[in-house]
Amino acid sequence: MRAPSALPAPVRRPLAVVAAVSAVVVVVLGVLFANSSTGTPFDVSVRSALLDVGAPWRQFSLIVDWTAEPVGGAVVFATLVVVCLRLGHRRAAVLAVAGPAVTVAVTTALKPLVGREINDGFLAYPSGHTATATAVTLIAALVFVERRKIGAGKGVLLIAVPTMVAAFVMAWAQVLLNAHYPTDTIGGFFAAFAVVPPTAWVIDRIADHHAANRSSRDSRMP
Repeated sequence: MRAPSALPAPVRRPLAVVAAVSAVVVVVLGVLFANSSTGTPFDVSVRSALLDVGAPWRQFSLIVDWTAEPVGGAVVFATLVVVCLRLGHRRAAVLAVAGPAVTVAVTTALKPLVGREINDGFLAYPSGHTATATAVTLIAALVFVERRKIGAGKGVLLIAVPTMVAAFVMAWAQVLLNAHYPTDTIGGFFAAFAVVPPTAWVIDRIADHHAANRSSRDSRMP
């Protein structure tokens, strides 16, 4: 019996297209914002609306922010890994580690390359927090789609909606805390979609290769 896929077959092709488009968006935005230290008119309008939000919402935004900080992120990743293992979905457990890790590595590497600054020198684009929140939610959605054997159309919808909600909440927190421009969070959202599906595909390819080799060895045994 074939192990559950990290990247469900019905959504493999749509997510390949999404990943390619997302990579282009990340690059284009990076070029547009390269070496800048001011926001776009869109950034200015959104920030002006959020920066005056009162204390209760600010406290909530700090909690949201914590889930993508090193300690909070580790708790979230570990929880997702444990859930995947309890479900017997080992490939997803690997993706729960590799997906966010590669996403963080990519966003971290892009920041000095783009050189967009906020708050007197802090590198801003793309938002690693938004990318992390998107990546984790995307992986959880992939697990749900795979386990429920959901088709392409409904599967894409069930992936898109929760990831957009998670990205929006984290983006809201990052802008409210004055850690990012809104457009940084858009870049973070697309960075996760550019990274996670290809990472899941690679995990499946490696796992399938090992499974095929193991099956071949077993068939040759007397």
